[in-house]
Amino acid sequence: MVINHGVPQKLLSSILDGCKGFFDLAEEEKQEFKGKQVLDPIRSGTSFNVSVEKVFYWRDFLKVFVHPVFYSPTKPAGLSEISLEYSQRVREIARGLLTGILESLGLEGSYIEKSMALERGKQIFITNLYPTCPQPELAMGMPPHSDHGLLTLLIQNGIGGLQIQHKGKWVNVGTHSNSFLVNTGDHLEILSNGRYKSVLHRAMVNSKGTRMSIAMAHGPSLDSVVSPAPELLVSSEGDEPAAYIGMKYKDYLEL
Repeated sequence: MVINHGVPQKLLSSILDGCKGFFDLAEEEKQEFKGKQVLDPIRSGTSFNVSVEKVFYWRDFLKVFVHPVFYSPTKPAGLSEISLEYSQRVREIARGLLTGILESLGLEGSYIEKSMALERGKQIFITNLYPTCPQPELAMGMPPHSDHGLLTLLIQNGIGGLQIQHKGKWVNVGTHSNSFLVNTGDHLEILSNGRYKSVLHRAMVNSKGTRMSIAMAHGPSLDSVVSPAPELLVSSEGDEPAAYIGMKYKDYLEL
């Protein structure tokens, strides 16, 4: 949980309000931004992965690529300007966190900048709406999953529902105003050869109110091949086997 991050509370409130404005649009207006493929720059819809699901999840979503090229829905008015500022501010926090993480591994703070072309790295804005559910024991917002990429920074509207898996049990994660919850992604686990773990998490629903979250995912450039850092596989105590196979980030997303 990150506090004292320098992003004004007013901006956090504004981006949550802007996203609520999108979800409040008429259904036909939201359909303009439906998208079909995982690499479409703007996609909105319901559930998790409707192409394979037999039962839908209790979730509406909007996913937008905001870096290296910035996209935004044209509705509602004002969302584009707010999301641009928000994306830039959060990207700076993520870069600072990645520098510290890399140094904790004994690598240069700029290692990812150089090896994965972070200046062209994918930043994906994902906002999720979990409406009030009359029978929450029969529904789920999102299934257990881990996040692709390096780091995801999450804010919420104050209504809980996020759970992480810890020692085989599901644990509730509290919400704290003016803070970011940070989750390490699959590709940071791969890069660190398992020293950092990508944590399984899921979204529950409740009958007490509508929950909304905004996740900002930060990944390498699409053409980067992510594999364990060679510097972490060699030590005075003997070589360590690579626990993961290198793969291009774009291929990983499509799989």
